[in-house]
Amino acid sequence: MLLDVGSLAVMGVTLGAVLGTAAKLLAVPTNPIEEELQNLLPGSQCGQCGFVGCAQYAAALAKGDTPVTLCAPGGAATIEALAKKLGVHADLDGHEEKGPEVAFINEDLCIGCLRCIGECGSDAIVGAPKQMHTVISDACHACGKCFKICPTEAIEMRPIPMTISAWHWQKPGESAHH
Repeated sequence: MLLDVGSLAVMGVTLGAVLGTAAKLLAVPTNPIEEELQNLLPGSQCGQCGFVGCAQYAAALAKGDTPVTLCAPGGAATIEALAKKLGVHADLDGHEEKGPEVAFINEDLCIGCLRCIGECGSDAIVGAPKQMHTVISDACHACGKCFKICPTEAIEMRPIPMTISAWHWQKPGESAHH
């Protein structure tokens, strides 16, 4: 029995050393600016910028392949932070600053086609075929994909109502930035 335990221990140490060496030799170097840009993004992975997620958008920004104004959930503050980090000018003329929103399904118009459920990246929509659907507002990150694909226009994007838990005291000078 000691021979079995000893041989397994030797195999484990040997394979661990091989994997550790392989990880160092085959490591893909990352651009540090990509990580910094990704940390500035909201991380909602909504795809509103046209990329699969925030990491892909950050990579394209680091290469200079895309404008800094594509992140809708981040708003003007994120756009300005990205522009400052990259040393470029952010043109906010066409940018419409919205507050936080959430998808809402009008039950009278919903036909239960399931297109919105398939499009939702955060699994915020629940329902069954040919049955009523609803949105779990805490899970919705307001990407608007469900709104665009709904054939009956039963989905609308609504501003999140101000509640005691969502309200914050406006700091002096904060209104000048927004």
